[in-house]
Amino acid sequence: MSHPDVPEHIEAVLQAQEPEVLREVARRAQEIADAKIVQELAEPEDKKPLDEHEDELDEYDRDEAPAGATLTTKEINDNRYYYWQWREGDKVKSEYVKPVNPDE
Repeated sequence: MSHPDVPEHIEAVLQAQEPEVLREVARRAQEIADAKIVQELAEPEDKKPLDEHEDELDEYDRDEAPAGATLTTKEINDNRYYYWQWREGDKVKSEYVKPVNPDE
């Protein structure tokens, strides 16, 4: 019996597997789904390459960026802040930079 949300080519491969393999596939599929959900939640509202923020950051801010970081904007309690965001393995790391509007 096939499931309408499972592509036919995947269904065919699954049907040919032993129960132990299917349990491992299910476990691995759950890990992948969880990782994707975490990644979606970690995505910032505004993610631009550093050169698109040239007028928003001074030289000190750019020099202090972690290797491979992208400047992001996050809203917290109706205030917007700049953060550096980068990957270390499977983890997304963030580091506070400064408020978007220093007068807030």
